[in-house]
Amino acid sequence: MVKPTFETTRDRPIYAGAAALLFVDTQNYNCRRDGGEYAGLSSADIDDRFGYFFDRLDKVALPNWIALVQRARQTGVEVIYTVIESLTQDGRDRSLDYKITGFNVPRGSLDARVIDPIAPQADEIVIPKTSSSVFMSTNIDYLLRNLGVRSLIIVGCLTDQCVDSAIRDACDLGYLVTCVTDACLTQSQERHDWSLRNNKGYARQIDTDTMLAEMTRVHESATA
Repeated sequence: MVKPTFETTRDRPIYAGAAALLFVDTQNYNCRRDGGEYAGLSSADIDDRFGYFFDRLDKVALPNWIALVQRARQTGVEVIYTVIESLTQDGRDRSLDYKITGFNVPRGSLDARVIDPIAPQADEIVIPKTSSSVFMSTNIDYLLRNLGVRSLIIVGCLTDQCVDSAIRDACDLGYLVTCVTDACLTQSQERHDWSLRNNKGYARQIDTDTMLAEMTRVHESATA
């Protein structure tokens, strides 16, 4: 009898033809200074409370998101986005946590759109969610399995909230997860580093340059 084979390490390259790049909450609501998360705040308030986030977004995360999405499209890696977006205008379908927190991004609103520099192309998938983990409030697991995805590359924000939740749930569901560390961000370096230390036991962690090179190498090997 042939014994089934199992993965023996997290530290393996993505599978050719079976990888997806998942952007978590890279949307107008929280990634633009005029987004709904900052409604009612002055520019000074935004700088004071979210200055680190926007500085890191502009200088590090966003350039890396652009590079990753471009390389994914070039190498056949599926590109998927999840955004905070209610299925209703008043948000009555949101999780209790989102209701308590006050998050409501109405269905079809500008806040629900992925930011322009990495906007989805015509056939790329955008999944609205109303919980921290996309695996809790959507059919993404069903979708990924239909797509044949084994390797899941996760980027976005916030590192210690929705990104972390997605990483842990994806690992528990049997995906080989890679967290691209400099393509994730949160509201302080301390929070970012703390989160990465905690989920290191779940996912492989590499930087953007390493992921870009890997996408190219795996694609070239598969098409040689």
